[in-house]
Amino acid sequence: MRSKSLMVVSISLILTASMASLGLTGNPARIGVNCTMKPGGAEEAGIKKFKELVEKRSNGQLKVDMFMAGQLGGEKKVLELLKIGQTEMSVTGGLYRGDYAKEYDPITIPFIFPSWEGVEKFLDGPYGKKIKDLALENGGLIDFGPQKRAPRHMTSNRKVVTPEDMKGLKMRLPAVPVWLEVWKELGALPVVVPAPEIYLAMKTGKVESHENTLVSPYSRKLYEVQKYLIMTGHIYFPWEWVASAKWWNKLSAQHQKIIREAVEEARKYGGKVEDEKDSFYLEELKKKGMEVIYPDTKAFREKAKPAIERCVKDLAPGVYDAVLATYK
Repeated sequence: MRSKSLMVVSISLILTASMASLGLTGNPARIGVNCTMKPGGAEEAGIKKFKELVEKRSNGQLKVDMFMAGQLGGEKKVLELLKIGQTEMSVTGGLYRGDYAKEYDPITIPFIFPSWEGVEKFLDGPYGKKIKDLALENGGLIDFGPQKRAPRHMTSNRKVVTPEDMKGLKMRLPAVPVWLEVWKELGALPVVVPAPEIYLAMKTGKVESHENTLVSPYSRKLYEVQKYLIMTGHIYFPWEWVASAKWWNKLSAQHQKIIREAVEEARKYGGKVEDEKDSFYLEELKKKGMEVIYPDTKAFREKAKPAIERCVKDLAPGVYDAVLATYK
């Protein structure tokens, strides 16, 4: 009798272990997905789509918790939590590329890529793979790939059509060395102003111009203090879907497959929403009276070329050639 009881217990333990490896026992496994952006953007739309797909396809075995607006901390803090396995996933900016694979990351340099498709092509190539390998090695990150972020453009109180129109333009810029390098080459006079003070700086004439995605002039009501919207498309800076390798390696193959496929669909969906929102902002800015200018971006790129070539000297051999190949 005792032997039979032991056999039942042993079988029960084996079944429990097998079910656990498939994620079929106990409470649902929870996945925290972090983002520093406020709710309402394409980032949140992508994460919501991921949540919907994962919870449905796992039959409730996986539950997704959304942490927007930096609830668990800023980008750097979340990267630290991911590295030690204290949170699961994030839709993050490019900080980790600069920290873990700086010599393979040209994306931050203005006017270096011709389009979003160029950025995707680069990240899908050998140097994109190198970034993923180093992110895993140095940061404990699984890099699933980019989600489209709208291009950055200029606003100005001066009509800018050619690079020559940039000469002496007082332009608000963040203190990013490669940005300062390129815009100075174009003739701008960079002025570092904290983001919350941009409107007042423009109203008082401290600066005449700024650059950002179209949500910036729309949400900050810069159309009240800026006349022109110049569609330079000078940076295509992606969001990246990443996960903690410590957490990921504990998942069953079945759950890894569900998550990978959901990320792929979610980031494409997020990109579609981003395009829709960007079109909306453009039309609204026109309605608010901003004049839209489509400059010769090739001329801007050519004028900025000496600064771009100085910046790429810090990159690994072959990276700049791979960027140029995206033009073909």
